[in-house]
Amino acid sequence: MALDLTKYVASIPDYPEKGIIFRDISPLMADGEAYKQATAQIVQFARDKGVQMIVGPEARGFIVGCPVAYELGVGFAPARKKGKLPRETVKATYNLEYGTSELYMHKDAVKPGQHVLVTDDLLATGGTIGATIDLVEQLGGIVVGCAFIIELDALKGHEKIKDYDVLTLMHY
Repeated sequence: MALDLTKYVASIPDYPEKGIIFRDISPLMADGEAYKQATAQIVQFARDKGVQMIVGPEARGFIVGCPVAYELGVGFAPARKKGKLPRETVKATYNLEYGTSELYMHKDAVKPGQHVLVTDDLLATGGTIGATIDLVEQLGGIVVGCAFIIELDALKGHEKIKDYDVLTLMHY
């Protein structure tokens, strides 16, 4: 019987600042069955898309993407912040509420033509995921889908990735 995954998300008001409700997936990860169910749903989506590689942004994208990659028997490539990768990289810049940020991937992380699933814990404004998609496409990868545990609908991040197939397990 399927678990109601919303029962495994902690909602913390006024964090990290007043007026924000932080959606924390730590309780989901701490419960073996809930984490397994969430992972299995993303694995099935990835199988249906013929995924050959998983890519996730630092750091929660690793938490979502690595068990999916393991279950599928495919690789995982991290999209990281500046200064975290030791070899030659490609870069994507994206907007934050105040200023910009950058993500990087190793130049050999994704092979041209490889079918890629981009994963993260949460889709908010879409900036981080848009940059991650940009990195994959710079390397010649084909983003066949994006998967998230949570989507914050009011922030309209889905609009930034509307040209991609998206799986979201929970909407807030």
